[in-house]
Amino acid sequence: MKVYITQPIPEVAEKMLRDAGHEVDVNPENKILSKTELVEVLKAKPYDAVLCLLTNQIDAEIFDACPTAKIFANYAVGYNNIDVAEADKRGIVVTNTPGALTDAVAEHTVALMMSVVRRVVEADKYLREGKFKGWEPLGFLGTELKGKTVGILGAGRIGYRVGQILHKGFDMLVAYYDVKRNNEFEKELGAIFYESPEELLKVSDIVSVHVPLLDSTKHLINAERLKMMKKSAYLVNTSRGPVVDEVALVEALQNKTIAGAGLDVFENEPVLAPGLADLPNIVITPHIASATVPAREGMAVLAAQNIIDFFEGKTSLNKIVV
Repeated sequence: MKVYITQPIPEVAEKMLRDAGHEVDVNPENKILSKTELVEVLKAKPYDAVLCLLTNQIDAEIFDACPTAKIFANYAVGYNNIDVAEADKRGIVVTNTPGALTDAVAEHTVALMMSVVRRVVEADKYLREGKFKGWEPLGFLGTELKGKTVGILGAGRIGYRVGQILHKGFDMLVAYYDVKRNNEFEKELGAIFYESPEELLKVSDIVSVHVPLLDSTKHLINAERLKMMKKSAYLVNTSRGPVVDEVALVEALQNKTIAGAGLDVFENEPVLAPGLADLPNIVITPHIASATVPAREGMAVLAAQNIIDFFEGKTSLNKIVV
């Protein structure tokens, strides 16, 4: 079978596919293909499978360009970049890569928390600019995590792991909101379930966002909800950018509505909302939460295996069901 990989990923994926007897073409440039470029590439050969990235918008136009492709294996956990309903209508299978990046994303989430509450980036810049003249008793005062409440929006794998790290490692109290209760959260972490995001936001010292991007979660964190948070609270988002109204967040940080934020994802990547990068009370990273060798290689293995299983007539455990 002919497989196209839209951007270079760890070589293990290509090796697995070739070892399984498939022909593999990879975009030779480490760049995001535009919709037009991707359409042209997919029209060039009768590809049977496409291993795509979250930066590729996969919709009817793409399906039309490559009518022979029967599986699109997304190199990501989230799949908001793919029109799954349209794929299902056409009998096209869509898969993702859950599990492989859980620890990496959870650890990066905690790293953002630590960085913003202890003002690490601010202090680093201050030191590099030659402003440090000696120890200051009131210099860069932050806060501590011990005994504080972390409010987790989204009680999936990553949300659970974040709660576990913070509860067991920092003695933090765990609160959570999800569309359904998670018994493991409550049993293992002593987590408190809140019936609505609003209730959770009011009690949390740090809010950590771990929901998928859906119509119902776009701008889940908006101006109104930011005002419900404590003035001393922090917001951290490593899920998907549009879950947070970025313009409203900039205003909230400028006005000290909340104390600070940590973001790894952005509403209009790679463009940032005006003023966001100028704020001293935010730590921002360029969508790197899963950027560890084990995570990215694990994702590559899962994506390739999803394609191999499909062509061997097996039902992938990672098939997205609409």
